[in-house]
Amino acid sequence: METLDNTGTHKTDKVSILERAALRRVLAMLGNPPIEIVLWSGEVIGTDHGTPVARLWIHQRRNFLRLLYRPDLYFGEAYTSGEIDVEGDFVKLLEYVDPLEQASARRRLWERFKLKFPQLASHTLARARDNIHHHYDISNAFYQLWLDPELVYTCAYFPTPTTNLEEAQQAKMDYVCRKLRLKSGETVVEAGCGWGALTRYMAKHYGVKVRAYNISHEQIVYARERAKKEGLSKLVEFIEEDFRSITGRYGAFVSVGMLEHVGKAHYVELGAVIDRCLSSSGRGLLHSIGRDRPMPLNAWIERHIFPGAYPPALAEMLEVLEPGRFTVQDVENLRLHYVRTLEHWLARYEGASEVVRQMFDETFVRSWRFYLVSSIAGFQSGSLQLFQITFNRADVNELPWTRRYLYENRQPRAPL
Repeated sequence: METLDNTGTHKTDKVSILERAALRRVLAMLGNPPIEIVLWSGEVIGTDHGTPVARLWIHQRRNFLRLLYRPDLYFGEAYTSGEIDVEGDFVKLLEYVDPLEQASARRRLWERFKLKFPQLASHTLARARDNIHHHYDISNAFYQLWLDPELVYTCAYFPTPTTNLEEAQQAKMDYVCRKLRLKSGETVVEAGCGWGALTRYMAKHYGVKVRAYNISHEQIVYARERAKKEGLSKLVEFIEEDFRSITGRYGAFVSVGMLEHVGKAHYVELGAVIDRCLSSSGRGLLHSIGRDRPMPLNAWIERHIFPGAYPPALAEMLEVLEPGRFTVQDVENLRLHYVRTLEHWLARYEGASEVVRQMFDETFVRSWRFYLVSSIAGFQSGSLQLFQITFNRADVNELPWTRRYLYENRQPRAPL
């Protein structure tokens, strides 16, 4: 008997007993979540555990075995090509699927291989530039469609649940400044400055001089133009170079959202840079997506969105600091703040999806939707974390006695 899929296509390819049994077993392994799967034949497989929150359409039989074999790669491949579709709560569906990805034998083998030989993913200067160009140099206009006006492309900080994205990104930048205990007249170096929002904020609101490094050409050009327009050229300098090129001595070092792109094999090298550039009383902050345990990035995201990226476990982040005898002063996990940030980004992205489609194509639209949705699911489920580590020289004793200084004045300071 013929059936129709959700596109109106006639389906006559029947589901075998083994395929049906395999799918029910997978659902049982996942705890029989409240989802439904519509197969290529039109047959619906689900559970009795409540009203379905999402429905997954598998349009072609060939994707069935691929999804079982390596869901961390082929789920995204099939979705972006339109070979599978999702109705309902996409985020919740991916949260349910995540245990299947982690349990994949292929994934576990790949994890052991990559973690044992991190040098195979060595980030040479040329490779680092290629990786950054792949993601950040696609178009400033694209990012302006769904980021805040300052183009802050890292986790925001929400002092209250009702804080909007613009206010939360301003609050994040001020939070970083307070953690660094910046004082007017100091010098700061920023590694991986994006479009320059934090650099400009530190100069404008705290009166510090900042030298910022980045290897994205489009971001550097934009950052220089914004700084000139805002009259900050005497306080900030944007350098189109890798972090390994940092020179000079500074009172503070800050890196927000760069460590994920450094490559584990280069953590000691980054630590050496921090050691040589920080003054004897210097302090710093590392802000990075991370994990609770060492684990490579989702294979689809690494292949299509962030080539060469690696979110470190907290213990791995400390490998950056240990050789230089730095002392960790504080650690904070802002995981749920990233959930909220990504939810804002996704809503804005969906609102601009037609413009994105005209700029690129349908595959691009689906690809970035999948990236944002899967990121929300990762932070929501605890598969991903967001760590902020503050540190200083081991023999520095002029330190805050409590954390009160972080919360006394939550509103960003007026420009100097």
